[in-house]
Amino acid sequence: MWVVDDAALERIAIGAGILGTGGGGNPYLGKLHARTLLAAGARPVVVGAAEVPDDALVTSVGGMGSPTIAVERVQRGDEPLVAMRALERHLGRRFTHVVPGEIGGSNSVRPIVVAAQTGLPVVDADAMGRAFPELQMGTFTIYGVRPTPAAIADPRGHVAVFDAIADAKTLERYARAVTIQMGGASGYAFPPMTGADLKRTAVRGTLTLVREVGDAVLAARGGRGDPVEAVLGVCGGRRLFAGKIVDAERRLVGGFARGRLRLAGSDADAGDELTIDLQNEYLIARTGDGRVLAVVPDLICVVDAATAEPITTEVARYGMRVAVLGVPAPALLKAPEALAVIGPRAFGYPEVPYVPMAGTYANGRTAPA
Repeated sequence: MWVVDDAALERIAIGAGILGTGGGGNPYLGKLHARTLLAAGARPVVVGAAEVPDDALVTSVGGMGSPTIAVERVQRGDEPLVAMRALERHLGRRFTHVVPGEIGGSNSVRPIVVAAQTGLPVVDADAMGRAFPELQMGTFTIYGVRPTPAAIADPRGHVAVFDAIADAKTLERYARAVTIQMGGASGYAFPPMTGADLKRTAVRGTLTLVREVGDAVLAARGGRGDPVEAVLGVCGGRRLFAGKIVDAERRLVGGFARGRLRLAGSDADAGDELTIDLQNEYLIARTGDGRVLAVVPDLICVVDAATAEPITTEVARYGMRVAVLGVPAPALLKAPEALAVIGPRAFGYPEVPYVPMAGTYANGRTAPA
């Protein structure tokens, strides 16, 4: 168990921005919101998955919609809490714990915000070990947790509750359509699950992991080390490419930010080119001759080449000098039942086989016990 203070929050925002593969919401905005609650005296507590009783009632909370909209539109700040309270009213029970649905950007911080607002503990785990753009792409529902009831809320306090939906992909379609009508972004709470189901299906230790990534980056910056190498030292991944962003194409399609980055290589990659397809998150990285360097569900992380500051999909711009990192996906994302939901075919790349990146996610420290 550990307490989120201002120093831990700074580190979580950096690490989650990096391992969020470009998505999960802007980490800076999430950090600012959480910081105001800490300044008011809140001390959110993070507990390990093993500490959660089997009969606990847990849900994940966060935001869904386009990262671009989330940056451009002012949020009220309690959308996930409003959604969670609506879900509690529907169930007739109170939740005992909250957990991130993904470990990306603001969606790693929003459960901390809800914990600060309610006093509930946050579980040191998530359903992805990274970020994904769609609700069905988390290990909770992939491994058998029923997706509904579920709730979403907008900045005006409007709420939609979904029930009796047996598959998460249908929930994604319905919730996405309502989120678009809510202006393109909403807060969510789903799925309700027991502590036993959480422990069976979660990628464990990921809040601790992103805190350690952020700590390594800040230490490298302060000691004049290489922050990019510091990230790799914690995560066990590798550099895929170094260069300058020469084109950033993004468009809002069906509630998602879709597009592509194009990079011109520098240093050892001078003369080469890299393209990265994105759908809220970075999905597939190809060299100029079409060679695939990394593909979902493995993590493609874009960071500033000098500072390792995360470059999320909504802030990537022409002229940025970046390093592209590859990190192996958690073991729970590589099983056949998971790849059917979050492999390249699920994103519209049937011609691209998933070839796992060598190595183990975060040196194996977040494998389920």
